[in-house]
Amino acid sequence: MPAAITEPIERSATSAGHRSATMNAVGRSLTVAAAQPACQARDPASNVATHAAAVRAARARVVVFPELSLTGYELDADAVDCDDPVLTPLVAACGDAGTLALAGAPVEEPEGRFIAVLAVDGAGARVAYHKTWLGGREPEHFVAGSGPAVLEIDGWRVGLGICKDTGAARHTAGTAALDVDVYVAGLVHHADELPEQEARATVIARACDAFVVFAGFAGPTGEGFDRTAGASAIWAPSGLSISRAGPAPGAIVRAVLS
Repeated sequence: MPAAITEPIERSATSAGHRSATMNAVGRSLTVAAAQPACQARDPASNVATHAAAVRAARARVVVFPELSLTGYELDADAVDCDDPVLTPLVAACGDAGTLALAGAPVEEPEGRFIAVLAVDGAGARVAYHKTWLGGREPEHFVAGSGPAVLEIDGWRVGLGICKDTGAARHTAGTAALDVDVYVAGLVHHADELPEQEARATVIARACDAFVVFAGFAGPTGEGFDRTAGASAIWAPSGLSISRAGPAPGAIVRAVLS
């Protein structure tokens, strides 16, 4: 179960020169959360249950989860099918809470095997984004996606990334060109990579003139990630952090963007 949730923080999207959220969202606020649940390796059923609990606890319109959160960072884990009944508890939790969950999973498609973001709501699950910039041993198991993507949620334009994407200048520029109000990404970083994680968020926030939501993996996982950074956080368009978690699994951070 989630261990901690920050209090909602109101921030004005019109500060620091930000222009699009007010126009696109017609004055609506958007409650976002980043969750870093404990993860069981190659066990989607267990992880779905933990994700569903996080969704119910977060009380947010959008909940972002880490990279490959449904399987752990296990590059040879079985692909997750959007129609698999294993996802039913998460679909139900999203329906009950009115939440869109952005969970990480490997997926198999005709073009190949991808690291993906699944968009899950009360209607079911669908693939929303494929990771574009692969690192480490990922190219041995996956193919690269086609580039930046955006979701429209209650009038807010939400750009998507996964881990190494956040450090790719071309990906940031391409996402900024989509006129996003919020940039969200699931991450897996070593604990000593936290300064880089922070620096990337600041660069993205300022380049996109957008809020940034990073969900960092917490606890051990595969590929030598015995100690991950956690530190899920939300940043304002100015690059200042407005909500932050520690390194322990189970934390959720939340902010009300307006």
